[in-house]
Amino acid sequence: MKRIACIASMFFVVACSSKKNIPDVSGITVSLKVERFEKDFFAIDTNHLSAALDTLQSKYPDFLKNYLYNILVLEPKPDTVLKYVKSFIRDYHFVYDTAQLKIQNVDEIKKQMEQACRFVKYYFPHYILPDRITTFVGPIEGTANGLTQHSFAIGLQSYLGKSFSVYQSEYVSNVYPAYKSRRFETPYIVVNSMRNILDDMYPLKTTGKPLMEQMIEAGKRLYVLDALLATTADSLKTGYTQQQLDFCFSNEKKIWTFFIENNLLYETEPNLIGSYVNDGPSTPEFGEISPGNIGQFTGWQIVKKWMNKNEQKTLDELMKTPAKQIFDEAKYKP
Repeated sequence: MKRIACIASMFFVVACSSKKNIPDVSGITVSLKVERFEKDFFAIDTNHLSAALDTLQSKYPDFLKNYLYNILVLEPKPDTVLKYVKSFIRDYHFVYDTAQLKIQNVDEIKKQMEQACRFVKYYFPHYILPDRITTFVGPIEGTANGLTQHSFAIGLQSYLGKSFSVYQSEYVSNVYPAYKSRRFETPYIVVNSMRNILDDMYPLKTTGKPLMEQMIEAGKRLYVLDALLATTADSLKTGYTQQQLDFCFSNEKKIWTFFIENNLLYETEPNLIGSYVNDGPSTPEFGEISPGNIGQFTGWQIVKKWMNKNEQKTLDELMKTPAKQIFDEAKYKP
């Protein structure tokens, strides 16, 4: 297994960005097999659970253990597994039924995923992509999208629409406040999957780094997502609403001036910079119309400035270039 990455924030798409110089990837072959694990899992005979799980293991030799021990987070003890699986199937059947009703166009998801993978192959030809999409239903508060050695693992429980009743329950709303659950929509499966690919290729190592470096590392990822998802809305990739995104572009200079005047660029104290690089309903200093994680927007603009000066650089070279070097050479001044 490469990794199972929990991505709790899904993003609402409102408009598509027009991109220039999109390469033709139609000649790149990508064919993903779709496995509907959740259908087989919720159809098992709970009166003969041990035998049913053996059958599932035969059909999903690369996924069942990941599901039981990384997604359901069970102890590898037979009695514990059997007891929990039986209760989970009972308790989550409503979620499963809702997923089957609301997420029917899996072929379209497959089509979009294959196109994104063509761009991955184009820009990162040496990266070995998964060869299948495996859908599942897991705990609401758990893994939304994962990446295993062979699969894009997609947790349908996290894409049932922002108005889904379970998301409004007290327990779930404490885990996922409204500013997060508004993003629980099916169009965001592909973007989250591409984020997992980026995290697999370039693990994020920003803990303890100054704000400037954290912003630029986030900006690098947005820049690469622009390339992999060439016609996808910027609102979806950033996680902002369109209004929040418009605010950022309209106040780009004001945001930058705030960081400069408050001597925040080289600040490392999490309590002082956390709100600028972590998800949230807004950035208090800029009012309710602003997005949380506003720092990624500034980092994105710095990276765009640097890449405009270094058009010969590949995306791999961008990702490997130190953030401080990008900052110094970009000479960003909105």
